[in-house]
Amino acid sequence: MEGKMSWTVADAVDYKGFPADRSKTGGWVPAALVLGIEICERLSTMGIAVNLVTYLVGVLHLPSSTSANVVTDFMGTSFLLCLLGGFLADSFLGRYKTIAIFAAIQTLGTGALAIATKLPQLRPPPCHASASHTCKPDNGFQMGILYVALYLIALGTGGLKSSVSGFGTDQFDDKDEKEKAQMTYFFNRFFFFISTGTLTAVTVLVYLQDEVGRSWSYGICSVSMFVAILIFLSGTKRYRYKKSIGSPIVQIFQVIVAAINKRKMELPYSVELLYEDTPEAQRIHHTDQFQFLDRAAIVAEGDFERNVVSAPNPWKLCSVTKVEEVKMMVGLLPVWATTIIFWTTYAQMITFSVEQASTMERSIGGFLIPAGSLTVFFVAAILITLAVYDRLIMPLWKKLKGKPGFTNLQRIAIGLVLSTLGMAVAALAEKKRLAVARTVGANTTTLPISVFMLIPQFFLVGAGEAFIYTGQLDFFITQSPKGMKTMSTGLFLTTLSLGFFVSSFLVSVVKKVTGSNDGQGWLADNINHGRLDCFYGLLAVLGVINFVLYLVCAVWYKPKNPKPALQMETIVNGSSAENKC
Repeated sequence: MEGKMSWTVADAVDYKGFPADRSKTGGWVPAALVLGIEICERLSTMGIAVNLVTYLVGVLHLPSSTSANVVTDFMGTSFLLCLLGGFLADSFLGRYKTIAIFAAIQTLGTGALAIATKLPQLRPPPCHASASHTCKPDNGFQMGILYVALYLIALGTGGLKSSVSGFGTDQFDDKDEKEKAQMTYFFNRFFFFISTGTLTAVTVLVYLQDEVGRSWSYGICSVSMFVAILIFLSGTKRYRYKKSIGSPIVQIFQVIVAAINKRKMELPYSVELLYEDTPEAQRIHHTDQFQFLDRAAIVAEGDFERNVVSAPNPWKLCSVTKVEEVKMMVGLLPVWATTIIFWTTYAQMITFSVEQASTMERSIGGFLIPAGSLTVFFVAAILITLAVYDRLIMPLWKKLKGKPGFTNLQRIAIGLVLSTLGMAVAALAEKKRLAVARTVGANTTTLPISVFMLIPQFFLVGAGEAFIYTGQLDFFITQSPKGMKTMSTGLFLTTLSLGFFVSSFLVSVVKKVTGSNDGQGWLADNINHGRLDCFYGLLAVLGVINFVLYLVCAVWYKPKNPKPALQMETIVNGSSAENKC
């Protein structure tokens, strides 16, 4: 019996619900089947996002500001729906069903988008705008079909982002040394597939969209995802499944509700009088921060269920450890709030910067570079920065300071600085582009100025993402309770979501404040008539103000490392890849 049990994985079951047989389930092959879903998700999402603004402006005849908001709202919703996908996976469906369902939804979305861009009835007639002629914009029905397609894709993307990487890591047992090594290999391949999907999207797919047809490009995405789903389902009997343990969101609400209900009660003179039922080895010691929440651990009459000796009503009484876990999550919020602005800056790289590129000289010999493909420099900056950091900066920093690289808060700070510099450089580049536009005429289709002038802003913001993404992920994982890793990563993903939404809000406000009835202002319908440089300058100023606030929050924050070895092992061997989008 003991020999038989050694071949099973303690916390996993097979597709029939029996303990998972180590020799018949899990490992690298089932994990590889999951990677197909991931590469197709990146192919679809990034292939659409980086070049959508040119379609909205050039084909649907939308103003540049409206087009930018459509893209940022789409991306913001995609990241926000990660929370929904994670909640469903943790509480009801499990990761396997969540992946299958949301992958199918994304397939429907990309298919609908292919149809929407193919049928002439679903777009306004082609025309070329001029000073004396305004193109007819799309009607409500045409835009409605486009929105249905985009938000089906956003829904599918949100569900996949929350579960794909986690289900891949479920195929390995971190208690087994051999499988732990395989898990590390899986992480490397996971990030490689993300980069591969993104690079393919911003090069091959964007080229197909501009030169062959968008419907072909989106159709390829839909068919690819359908094939990936079939491959994913083929491994059903080989997968290991982890049982749903419930969402930590419920625990957070329990602590808040219990504390509010006992808001008039006085805290005891000793913390030892607060309720605690967590095993000694798993307890988190009481802290003095956010003492209002401590009231959730005050024992009062009626807190325990009738006829039950040891189980309190969790909506009335929570243990000190549960309260401290919620405190740890609350403590993350100031740093969380001051990182949102970076993703607002990031949003400009796939909206206005792409629109800038579409007005500039993009020819190399006889080859015309698609405007959306300029984001390849953004991806390249990320990869180069990570390589330089790993191979040069980390060894040098360890030699000088005795530490293996920058702390997570330092990396976030560097990312914020680089993004602010990126916006300042973008403002200068746009000032030069507008000067050329005024010289040759604002209605000139292609301005005699090289698109490569935009590379510095892409490179600076891309390098900033390399620092801030890894810094944020590290921060939210290591500084959160062990049982709330998924929740803390969801909190991290909301910074991306809110960054896109803040971009939409800023664009709308600036458009209203500086605009006029004839479509002019900072964000004019035609960017050659606007002052996009002023908008970039505004973002740079906001970046400086936000950086000062971030420094205050970083100094105020007290790192919580109750079990540093365990926390770091979680990053290296599980959580970082599990929570990567």
